[in-house]
Amino acid sequence: MRRTLYRFLIELTNGRITSYLLRKFAQSRLSAMIIPSYARVFQIQHGEMEKELKDYRTLHELFTRKLKESVRPVDPDPLVISSPVDGVFEAYGPIEESTDFVVKDKRYSLIDMLGSEAAASVYRGGTYIVLYLSPSHYHRIHSPISGVVLRRFELGRKSYPVNRLGLAYGREPLSKNYRVVTEVASEGKQVAIVKVGAMFVNSIELLHRNDALQKGEEMAYFTFGSTVVLLFERNMVEVNPALQRGQQIRVGQRLAVQKRL
Repeated sequence: MRRTLYRFLIELTNGRITSYLLRKFAQSRLSAMIIPSYARVFQIQHGEMEKELKDYRTLHELFTRKLKESVRPVDPDPLVISSPVDGVFEAYGPIEESTDFVVKDKRYSLIDMLGSEAAASVYRGGTYIVLYLSPSHYHRIHSPISGVVLRRFELGRKSYPVNRLGLAYGREPLSKNYRVVTEVASEGKQVAIVKVGAMFVNSIELLHRNDALQKGEEMAYFTFGSTVVLLFERNMVEVNPALQRGQQIRVGQRLAVQKRL
């Protein structure tokens, strides 16, 4: 009953008109009135921001803010997979031979997430990591690895919540929401960086269009809180054993280490 009610309420509010109005408000000068209270409620770290709080003209500008260059050092070890975002280390684990994986007792299909069996099969037997961004987090996405971009593509239309309630009661939001996928080859292996849209506001803006990525390089940003899913090939990485589920993590921090071939 709780699951049904949750889905019904989300469907009522997640329409094209609602999404459009929210986006337009966030991009309007009118939204500047709530920036101080937003920053206070979500405990935005003013000292890390590139600009002073008073210099952001809209909520959209605050959502997509840049940080001072020195505040997110990237682990320099070339074998380290660094966090692409500030967020919560929500889940990680094995990708099954069926190309399914389980998050919060919910089964997800890589075929659904990546759009085809051929795309999913690359990651069969590999590893997944889920990183959740709340509205309080820095929303820019940086490359977790250096490598060659193999392809970029978009899937999905609507977006549903990807917070804990969404993961528990939603209809597979990680594999059904609007999402933008970047696949990168590194050291003979492949990783998919899946950027998943958040509730109402689907905006995922790609900033990087070149054929190569450097670890730590800015590649995209979210307009609102959302999720990044990393998919690694079999025997590609070992997840940092010091990380705990639910732990806060920052851009550049060690997520995993590539195994030597």
